[in-house]
Amino acid sequence: MIELRKLTKSYPTRQGRKFVFRDIDAVFPAGKNIGIFGPNGAGKSTLLRLLGGTDFPDSGKIITKKKVSFPVGLRGGFQGSLTGRDNVKFVCRIHNIKGTQMQDVISYVMDFAEIGKYFDMPVRTYSSGMRARLGFALSMAVDFDYYLIDEVTAVGDYKFKEKSKAVFNEKSKTANLIIVSHDISKIRQHCEIGVFMKNGEVLVCEDINDAIRLYRKS
Repeated sequence: MIELRKLTKSYPTRQGRKFVFRDIDAVFPAGKNIGIFGPNGAGKSTLLRLLGGTDFPDSGKIITKKKVSFPVGLRGGFQGSLTGRDNVKFVCRIHNIKGTQMQDVISYVMDFAEIGKYFDMPVRTYSSGMRARLGFALSMAVDFDYYLIDEVTAVGDYKFKEKSKAVFNEKSKTANLIIVSHDISKIRQHCEIGVFMKNGEVLVCEDINDAIRLYRKS
């Protein structure tokens, strides 16, 4: 289970502080795959970053005993001045992965991402595709209870997409998914629970089709 308790998140803008959420309460049921819907600007990606710990709320809490991934396909969360290898090490330390287990993660990411010498070059030199490959490989290298999927489940050429799809499907057998996508068929295929977001509200629907209907009307 994941609980949002009095969650508030805002960002400064030239027009003043913009609130994405203000004192939001919601509960995502345990053991369910969750699809998140909402119009552009509703805060879907912001919510995933908060759930994954790559961003922090102004106030309130996210309460769970489960291990939650950073968003799969993460691109913006890497430190550009560090190499791919050093970014992987940094993420491992965050998740208390040390010693031989860290080396296993590094080897997995190197092999899976297929970015060659760039793995030991600063991430700021990467193309967007290489960043996505690194993020996807790193997500799959660590076992989580929940995987956060933001529009991306596979990147790259056909061969890489097929490899990515295979490992993603394998992970989904033993973990739950929280997916943000405008592709309704993709979310319906994987998810039982729907979350509809609009105008700072987060509505949890026990039936995925209820969330889809709200999204289509928005």
